[in-house]
Amino acid sequence: MNGPFIRNHQYNFIKKQIGHLQRTNQTVSDRKVVESVRTDTEMKIMELFPDAEGSHRELFGNIPALHTAEECEQYLRLLEPYMTNFPEVTENQIRKLFPKNKKLPIPDLTIDYRYLTYLGWISISSGKLFLVYPLNGQIVGVEGKFTPTNKKGVCFLCNKHDELALFTAVSKSRPAHSSPDYYKAVGNYLCMNSQECNKNITDVAALERFLQDVLK
Repeated sequence: MNGPFIRNHQYNFIKKQIGHLQRTNQTVSDRKVVESVRTDTEMKIMELFPDAEGSHRELFGNIPALHTAEECEQYLRLLEPYMTNFPEVTENQIRKLFPKNKKLPIPDLTIDYRYLTYLGWISISSGKLFLVYPLNGQIVGVEGKFTPTNKKGVCFLCNKHDELALFTAVSKSRPAHSSPDYYKAVGNYLCMNSQECNKNITDVAALERFLQDVLK
């Protein structure tokens, strides 16, 4: 197997680890410490791909040879052709994900899908955020109320400190014999800028838990 296999969040994780290795090379004089970080970096990256074999596995065997900033940058560029695409979606597909929203705004779809973990966009007029993601092999869509906090905090998706908004969606599940007025809101704080969030997200566990809470 020689085709693309690295998802965007995995590439971000690798980039973060290689950046840490690069800074260690530049600032630490103790060779034992540097080699320890180098070994740890290789191990963490390999753990992302337990089933990697052949040429894929060989890609990560190059990590011990990385010393300079230029070598680290070249290595990351070497990985780019191995990045998988987020499933490309059409305007019609997006509309089918949100059939009740007759005035649904459509995001810019002329993007590089390799650098996308989730597709998110805002409707300022309705105060809603829309999120599309391939969950368990199926493209799903969730919409919810989008409330800016006007302050910085930690995004629950990418764990970066940035301008946040509270995203609140109504769960589709209903307990048996519940009243007609029953509803359950699921909310969390995430980046105002989904494009920047996609550049930083290194793990999809929190995103998938959130979606499952809303959709189950």
